[in-house]
Amino acid sequence: MMIESLGKMPDRRRLARRYAERGLASVVLWSALGLGLLVGACTPIGLAIGAGAAVGAAAVQERGIAGTASDAAIRVDINRLWFEASHDLFSGVYLQVQEGRVLLSGSVPDPDTRVQVVKLTWRATGVREVINEIEVADDSSWSDYARDSWIVAQLKSKLVLDQDILSLNYSIEAVNGAVYLMGVAQDQGELDRVVAHAKDLSYVRQVVNYVRLKDDPTRDS
Repeated sequence: MMIESLGKMPDRRRLARRYAERGLASVVLWSALGLGLLVGACTPIGLAIGAGAAVGAAAVQERGIAGTASDAAIRVDINRLWFEASHDLFSGVYLQVQEGRVLLSGSVPDPDTRVQVVKLTWRATGVREVINEIEVADDSSWSDYARDSWIVAQLKSKLVLDQDILSLNYSIEAVNGAVYLMGVAQDQGELDRVVAHAKDLSYVRQVVNYVRLKDDPTRDS
């Protein structure tokens, strides 16, 4: 049944599904940048396979290989700035980067830290916009974290299995039951399906949508 459904899909969407179903979405650029985060990436064969998979996955995303590489570089720069400022102060902050737009979510212990995170984020090269959804004085428990992790895993799985959604174009985080979406939707219909999948999950109390449509003129600004 899976083979039949894939056969009816456009080539680009089918290729994206293939990469996503093999679990390559989360390593799109790390291996291509030679950061050695994959098992076996330190070997020549590991680097070649990792880089090839990364390039293939990046090529089917709307932002393309260059855009994906740029976002990965922005992420690395932001993490460096955060680490230099504090080794653990920002451990509760989640980072999503799409086409130079940075979405910050999660929690920090006080308002001053919230401001500091945003200031440091703006210092990273290539940042075009910072969306601040960081909460202050988080009192979530390990069970809350486990539920959020479950939400993200379930939603990613639903997007991969939905043949009408190009799942590699989306970035997902969940914080205390709030789901934060970033990415590029092919059209309003696809975006509606993504949001509907998120709302349909247990424990989701809110869906915060920062996804832009493929033909949105602001993508080129």
